[in-house]
Amino acid sequence: MPNEVKYSPTLLSIIDMTYMMAIDDQLEFITPEMVLDAMLYDKQFCQAVDETILQGDHKEFQKAVLHCVYDNNTPLPDGAEPMHSEQYIDLFTGAELKALHAEASMVDVPMVVSAMIELTESWAANLIEAYFGNNFPELLRALIDAFGKDDGEEFLSDDLFDSVFGENPLSDDKDSKPGAWRDFVVCINDHLKDHNPLIGRDAELERTMQVLCRKDKNNPLHLGEPGVGKTSIVYGLAQRIEDGQVPDKLKGFKIYSLDMGTLLAGTQYRGDFEKRIKEVMKGVAAEGHAIVYIDEIHNIVGAGRGSDGTLDASNLLKPYLEGGDIRFIGATTYEEYNRNLTKSKGMIRRFQPIDILEPSIDETIGIIKALKPQYEAFHGVKYDEEALEFGVRMSAKHITDRYLPDKAIDLMDEAGAYLQMSKGEKTDRVVDQELIAQVLARVAKVDALAVKEDDTERLDTLKSRITDKIYGQDRAVTAVVEAVQLAKAGLTDDDKPLASLLFVGPTGVGKTEVARVLARELGVELVRFDMSEYQEKHTVAKLIGSPAGYVGYDDGGLLTDAVRRAPDCVLLLDEIEKAHSDVFDILLQVMDYGTLTDNKGRKAYFRNVILIMTSNAGAQFARQASVGFASTITTGEAMLAQVKKTFKPEFVNRLSEIVVFADMDRHMAGLILNKKLKELQVKLTAKNVKLKLTAKAREQLIDMGFSAKYGGREVDRVIQAQVKSRLMREMLFGPLKQGGTATLGHSKGEFTLTCT
Repeated sequence: MPNEVKYSPTLLSIIDMTYMMAIDDQLEFITPEMVLDAMLYDKQFCQAVDETILQGDHKEFQKAVLHCVYDNNTPLPDGAEPMHSEQYIDLFTGAELKALHAEASMVDVPMVVSAMIELTESWAANLIEAYFGNNFPELLRALIDAFGKDDGEEFLSDDLFDSVFGENPLSDDKDSKPGAWRDFVVCINDHLKDHNPLIGRDAELERTMQVLCRKDKNNPLHLGEPGVGKTSIVYGLAQRIEDGQVPDKLKGFKIYSLDMGTLLAGTQYRGDFEKRIKEVMKGVAAEGHAIVYIDEIHNIVGAGRGSDGTLDASNLLKPYLEGGDIRFIGATTYEEYNRNLTKSKGMIRRFQPIDILEPSIDETIGIIKALKPQYEAFHGVKYDEEALEFGVRMSAKHITDRYLPDKAIDLMDEAGAYLQMSKGEKTDRVVDQELIAQVLARVAKVDALAVKEDDTERLDTLKSRITDKIYGQDRAVTAVVEAVQLAKAGLTDDDKPLASLLFVGPTGVGKTEVARVLARELGVELVRFDMSEYQEKHTVAKLIGSPAGYVGYDDGGLLTDAVRRAPDCVLLLDEIEKAHSDVFDILLQVMDYGTLTDNKGRKAYFRNVILIMTSNAGAQFARQASVGFASTITTGEAMLAQVKKTFKPEFVNRLSEIVVFADMDRHMAGLILNKKLKELQVKLTAKNVKLKLTAKAREQLIDMGFSAKYGGREVDRVIQAQVKSRLMREMLFGPLKQGGTATLGHSKGEFTLTCT
């Protein structure tokens, strides 16, 4: 620049600001858009813009400028200095030429703006054209009036100039008001009445206070599963502070809960989030005797980080964590701690982990009883203490995806809400054990029988109800019912399925049907898997979900999802011997520990499942083994020996029982025939048709339907071929169109059908 051309004080300040912006925002180039952005911090410039702008106001204009600044630049390489872009050089070259032509003593703001509009390929010129249009001469005139006698005093003061780099002028005004930091925190000391009091947890609370009283690294980190009471401990600490039951170093302290979601909300531009963090920390520090509580603290890792490599919340908070003036309490789960916080070694070393374990059943009962008066007052009901104890024990057993005391408190709250809404006329509204069982059955998706301790009538008649529908398999039904009753009596391991049964027997003798009837009589869902679909090694992954990176990863596991959806069910694995050997390794874990982990680390609990597996293994050999004049071995028993050779010893050893089904005999065939004919008559009744059989026809059907090799399914085929086909013709084309009576007889080796 020629010596005779100088820059006005305001313009020099603008140039300095553009350089500081580039350094602060780590931008590689200083551009005309940055110059225009810096000008918009001047009050006189903004006033001139407001007077002449056509589209929006100066803030809308400034938003557009900011977008251009950051969208059309590149990050500054490490150790490098920002460079002037070619358009930036052209801008000030043009401004200097205008000063020379005007024989002015210095280059001022209007000259730079006039040169800017001539940079036809720059975003700055395009924005001016878009927002001012034909009003640009008026803008230039207003700027000349404003900066005609530029002495630099109208520009930002030094304090305001410095604050530009920690403050976005487009952010909401409320962020800049004194005390605005309180909008982003909640003082727990002032909201103690809104939260349940802390019951127990003395050891954890003492450890928390001990860490807070340290000189360095005085930041406790509560680690525990969801619902075990991490937040309640913080409220308990606040209550002790208010009651003066804390060490002298903690007396008079306030605990402020910081919500990352609230801090992030509305932070559209770079610097908004950083500013809020600093404002909150500055405000908390000014209060003195302050503790900041961050629930779900794993969220601070990555929060507020942009694509340009800006710092996230964890890095912004590190100086405050290290300083010791402000104490922090964090809370997170083990899973999130391992997934997120362990990546930031600097964060971990600044906190002192404190394990918050799930309370025992007895401890939870004490918590529930202590909370009982509050919930009684809220719902206007009474809670029976025995019902509350029952609710704690049953929630611990049946609600498997959550933790005490949260799930027990929710059950108590749910029962109170249910009774409060009921329309009954009873004046004495008491939450009893029966109501708890009903609510738990609905919440945990289990049958009420599973949670009612005194309802044994259905179990007592279970055998008779099953044998009414399953014929000739009394030994097998007895074994199944006794296994279920044993589990209901509480004499089995709580960490295993209610029963793990292997049904062995030839085809068609009722193995699958027993599972169906058992589920129906218990009032639970039947979940069936045909194991012939899992013969290949790659198909086994479908049960627990495909590994990460493989097709179907997001779908989850078919088996784990089914049990998670219906935790109280009869799980039928049909023809288990056809499955790949890897399936048996999965079932070992199910039968031994009652849990299965899917591809995403979520556990499915099988503790309320009746696991039934059917097998035809060795049927072809068993048939041959039982042939002989003196042989008294049934096919099922012969198959049992073969089953023990087919399955691994560790698999057989984990079964509750191997249930052997009897062979098909003539008497069983007759019973099955009666059952199938009753089912057929139900369909015929809808068509006004009545079916009768002569004694000879019945005996002939039994003779044809009895097959020790094919079992009860042969009866179905005989009825289809000999009865249904004849009825079909008469009902569609004969005298049974409008209904009537059909009599099935047998003479001269053939069936006859007489219609009346």
